[in-house]
Amino acid sequence: MPEAPAGVTIREETLEDHEAVARIVTDAFGQPVEARLVEALRTEAGPYLSLVAECDGSIVGHAFFSAVEVEGAPDAPPLGALAPLAVVPALQGGGIGAALVRAGLARCPEHGWRAVFLLGDPGYYARFGFGLAAPRGLRYLSEAFDAGFQVLELEPGALDGVHGLVQYPPAFASL
Repeated sequence: MPEAPAGVTIREETLEDHEAVARIVTDAFGQPVEARLVEALRTEAGPYLSLVAECDGSIVGHAFFSAVEVEGAPDAPPLGALAPLAVVPALQGGGIGAALVRAGLARCPEHGWRAVFLLGDPGYYARFGFGLAAPRGLRYLSEAFDAGFQVLELEPGALDGVHGLVQYPPAFASL
């Protein structure tokens, strides 16, 4: 797996991690909505990849990747999305989130995903190779999200000829 900050291990989430993940996601977002999203995705999304960052026996970060589809594009390859990404607030900016993203992107092909979408700060996610999706004819819900809706092809050309609305699992409708 890609390098993590000293003392931090990135691994797949286990059932025993659920409570700590809920706490971290709630603290990172300042509300429980995203933690409830993770809980719902564990039951309704498939396939998915849920990673945790562990330091000194404590969970300090979490990243969730789930399958998405492009509406009206039956020939689109298998696709994934990153959401949410959370790190203990006191440890943000120390490389834990970046390590989770890199580890997740490295594992996405194991699920068959040939591209990954996310909604976030382009200034942060550009370092991983993400770029705006709208110029490629791919949107999330509406044009209102174009400034932050991004995509990274894990396989060059995977999205050639694919256009439309990216459909996330139904749990995202609760946000």
